[in-house]
Amino acid sequence: MPLLNIFGDLETLIADDLYPYRYVITPLLALALVGAAFVAYRIGLHRVVVRNPIRSAVVAVPLTIVAVVAGNYFLSPLWERSFLDERSPLAAAAADTASPAAESPSDSSTGGAQMASFMASTALSGMFRGSDDFHFGRGDALIIESEPGKYVLRFENFSVRNGPDLYVYLSEDPDGKGVTEMLNLGKLKATDGAFNYEIPSGIDVSKIKSAIVWCKQFAVLFAHATLMEA
Repeated sequence: MPLLNIFGDLETLIADDLYPYRYVITPLLALALVGAAFVAYRIGLHRVVVRNPIRSAVVAVPLTIVAVVAGNYFLSPLWERSFLDERSPLAAAAADTASPAAESPSDSSTGGAQMASFMASTALSGMFRGSDDFHFGRGDALIIESEPGKYVLRFENFSVRNGPDLYVYLSEDPDGKGVTEMLNLGKLKATDGAFNYEIPSGIDVSKIKSAIVWCKQFAVLFAHATLMEA
């Protein structure tokens, strides 16, 4: 998708090179727009529009529709927020262990005894950070062994810049690179909060080095957390 990659490159350019200087660039752009409107008025462009209303409408209406639709798709996610609070596997395991059912006679078998004695624990952990000033990201990333051989990626105290088509990945690269080799866990559930992603069985978690929030459609990294042994 070359066209979509162009949008991604443009977003990266704006985020990396322009956004840090937004307080200077914004007033300059405002002055430029005012200057352009003044020049258009002085050369009589408004009279041309009044004398040719149909032609002007044929040009202006489609441009306005495209601008509104595109602006809503590309820009609205930047200020839309969502919140989700899912129970931690650690808290769930602690509650199950403390419950009377955990000490029931049904646990007398070998398998049941092993499950009853197993305590969920954090295997890997790290902290999210944004890819730049614009694509902010913060919070904790935990890989928790919720059951023997079963792992969950947990986001806690999480917040990230919203955007279109955001997905969560696991990577073998500490900096969240090598997209083609990453494991897709699904769409980002929320921009803020705490939530879980089940890691498919058979994945060697010892090879996982980072958790990533990635704009799949435009190939832009929003945030990543380098994971280390807890």
